[in-house]
Amino acid sequence: MKKTPSPPQRKLLQMTDDGQVTIEMVAKAAGVSLSTVSRILNGTAGVRDAKRAAVDAAIAELGFVPNPMARGLAGGRTMSVGVVTQSIDSPFYGAALRGIEETLDPAGYHSVFVSGHWHAATEARCINMLRARRVDGIIVLTGRLSDAALKACARKLPVVATGRTLEAPGLYTLNFNNFEGARLATQHLIDLGHKRIAFISGEDEHPDATERLRGYRAALKEADLKFDPALVVPGAYHEVSGMLAVEALLASRKQFTAIFAANDQMAVGAALGLYKRSLRIPDDVSLVGFDDMPTSQFALPPLTTVHQPNYELGKLAAEAMLQLLAGQPPTVKMPEPQLLRRESCRRLRA
Repeated sequence: MKKTPSPPQRKLLQMTDDGQVTIEMVAKAAGVSLSTVSRILNGTAGVRDAKRAAVDAAIAELGFVPNPMARGLAGGRTMSVGVVTQSIDSPFYGAALRGIEETLDPAGYHSVFVSGHWHAATEARCINMLRARRVDGIIVLTGRLSDAALKACARKLPVVATGRTLEAPGLYTLNFNNFEGARLATQHLIDLGHKRIAFISGEDEHPDATERLRGYRAALKEADLKFDPALVVPGAYHEVSGMLAVEALLASRKQFTAIFAANDQMAVGAALGLYKRSLRIPDDVSLVGFDDMPTSQFALPPLTTVHQPNYELGKLAAEAMLQLLAGQPPTVKMPEPQLLRRESCRRLRA
């Protein structure tokens, strides 16, 4: 008759100086080899039920907590993924970071977040810092790093980048169709009878801003409406810039009946600017945003906007990273833009 391993005997074990329970202590308590415990924890090989039960009992008795970092280092990994965002406190990027974290965590990876603040040199320093921390891969949320810099980084470790379309070994990109989203938003206003549509743009350095301007112009062209550069006012993707843009439009005395803002934050600022001039939405001016921030549906009136799946963007970027780390070609794709029609727009009265 085979002898089964003896049950854990905690009183025979010597704790470490810091009170930590070690894998060696689990092996001794379970009456099995250190390699057996390691195989059970990593799931790398079959182990007889009796030994597995003894190890499980020892873990429960001793209160042993496996250290994923130590296990990762043993396999050449730190079980961490670096994430270069642009602004951690941004409503847009905050949702994407949550999507990344909630996808990586169940897979045993923790996230290291750093902010590039839309500055290429800062983003490069972030990349170097993350590499110094030996992260297993890096996710770059948009930003201004050059394509060449991303390709060079991908030669060292897996990289997932959003906001651009690029192909290179070890690199996977996810890009939202900003052109089509902006075209849909502008076309919606045209369908409601608006011909004088102002556009609050983002900064020229943002690839998504240039694509949204291009989509706005394409919709006007399709409708045989003349593009008026005076109706395009620069913004900076935050609320104050939207308010200032409306003030500039009103000061120019250019006639307009609708505004398309290149993101929801500027649309919120635009709404405040209109309110200060006693102009009502949508009675006097129709308003459309872009991004579909969670608060946009609770604006007064609720904001018509293009849904950009920011939380899903984070999840998809993390899923692509996990596929790269597993040696698999990523298969995730961004969904197509959707226009969410709410009460901030109305048909233009004759």
